[in-house]
Amino acid sequence: MASSSFVTSFLLTLSFTCCIFSSPSVARNDAQKTNNEFMKTSCSATTYPKLCLASLSSLAGAIQTSPKLMACAALNVTLASAISTSTMMSKLSHSHGMEPKEVGAMRDCVEELGDSVYELKKSIAEMGSFKSSDFQLMISDVQTWVSAALTDETTCSDGFEENGMNGKLKTIVGGRIVKIAQLTSNALALINRYASVHD
Repeated sequence: MASSSFVTSFLLTLSFTCCIFSSPSVARNDAQKTNNEFMKTSCSATTYPKLCLASLSSLAGAIQTSPKLMACAALNVTLASAISTSTMMSKLSHSHGMEPKEVGAMRDCVEELGDSVYELKKSIAEMGSFKSSDFQLMISDVQTWVSAALTDETTCSDGFEENGMNGKLKTIVGGRIVKIAQLTSNALALINRYASVHD
């Protein structure tokens, strides 16, 4: 299935960006319980904890108890969602039967999402390449870029509300944009949590 292929591709991307995983050495059941508890505790610090758990719980074994891996995973999930939605919207904006104002809003939104994707990619790359001595500078840059991505997504979502989209289009596209913004908000919260516990 496509979703299975997507998950496999995502995990490969995750492991080669800022996340390197190792096999747990403690008993599997104990490790799983510990990982799940860490996941719940981390997600409770986000604005949308249910979405956080839904989007990241399948990666609990890979994240283990690392705030950095948790933040990296959240960024990668958000990036994947932003890319797929941007691609879908780009195709929709060229379909027949849409009002000019709808096409305009869609294309503006694709541009905003493009900026968001760029900022998320920069954040992931930065978290994967920094040196310990540069932590504060790195985390400040990442927080700035993810905040900018969230602003872009909010601008995109507002454009849909203001341009009188038809109900079906607003439901399909608007809902996905809101979800991306929520994922980004959660990622930012997890980055902030990582910053607060870093030595």
